[in-house]
Amino acid sequence: MNLKITFTTLILLTFCSLNAQETTETKFGKGILNVIAKDSSWSMKFATRFQLLSTTGWDINDDNYSKPETNFLVRRARLKFGGFVYSPKLKYKIELGLSNRDISGASEFTGNSPRYILDAVIKWNFYKNFTLWAGQTKLPGNRERVISSANLQLVDRSRLNSRFNIDRDLGVQLWHHFKLSDKFLVKEALAVSQGEGRNVTSGNLGGHQYTGRIELLPFGKFSGKGDYKGGDLKREQTPKLGIGATYDFNANAVKNRSNMGSYMETSTGFYETNISTIFVDAMFKYKGFSIMAEFADREAEEAIAVEEDGTPTGDIVQVGSAINFQAGYLFKSNWEIAGRYTNLNYDAIVGRDLEEQYTLGVSKYVVGHSLKVQSDISYTTENGAGSGLMYRLQFDIHF
Repeated sequence: MNLKITFTTLILLTFCSLNAQETTETKFGKGILNVIAKDSSWSMKFATRFQLLSTTGWDINDDNYSKPETNFLVRRARLKFGGFVYSPKLKYKIELGLSNRDISGASEFTGNSPRYILDAVIKWNFYKNFTLWAGQTKLPGNRERVISSANLQLVDRSRLNSRFNIDRDLGVQLWHHFKLSDKFLVKEALAVSQGEGRNVTSGNLGGHQYTGRIELLPFGKFSGKGDYKGGDLKREQTPKLGIGATYDFNANAVKNRSNMGSYMETSTGFYETNISTIFVDAMFKYKGFSIMAEFADREAEEAIAVEEDGTPTGDIVQVGSAINFQAGYLFKSNWEIAGRYTNLNYDAIVGRDLEEQYTLGVSKYVVGHSLKVQSDISYTTENGAGSGLMYRLQFDIHF
């Protein structure tokens, strides 16, 4: 269906329902529209957001700066729908991406169609603290990936995330939580998914993907779900800490970054190998000060893709490890200064240099994460030698 028709239909259906429904008032950043049926049998919240990004980059070679490359783009443009159906225990979420970056990646495996759908998931709280998710959404992977791109502390996520994350997939997830004491909270998640990423229509080419995650919050919940938001915008009055660990196993994976990256094709089909990924992460916040740290490690049973006769195809699973550490302080004026260090250390078999990146960012939160201006500058090295300098400026608005 044409994108304009799809967008227009969604908007018309939303606003035409106003005559027959009760509505609740909303404020900026809390959704454009909040609708509840007269018989309370369903609800829908509609929100939209976009990011405008400017990037300037320089290649560095023996301290000589080449001509800068500048790029302006709509980094993200999203439509978000959520609410409940039949019962408040049965919730849903739909998120559509409209920018070129949002819908990129079309291939024969996605029906050669733009990948509009980011999330399409239902969540059923079927018993006490147990909730079953079904559909396409983010897997319970590294913390930085699960944090919404609207709530990041810096302009964008780190290179650890872009190289090692397990992103979104289609499947089922089981979530549970319990308390060890009045404050000590434990969260658990298990997921079984297709293993090839979002919007794949060609069916399952390899095996399935299995993900397990546990989180410990010894000092209780963060204010406003702050364990999954960048910066301490709530200025926690008591120390808050979240520690998480994820193990992901992708059986007979056919992509070179588990369910991400490129397909490892052979002359007779696809190369398959078991890929496992581990994440360990932490978030700490106290009175405007915040720290987030992550470790990632990816291993493969056989990292070098080969033909049936043992001839290498040229594809290699991107095995290795990475660390990411960032910290920031939010002033009472709602200006924030943040810094980040990222280290990518691939296994020798991959043939890629050790990469380090240092980032310094400044943000102004006008209305929290809903209206903000962010900028950062990053210096990248390969095997200790400078390789790149990048400056970014981004405007973010979330209705």
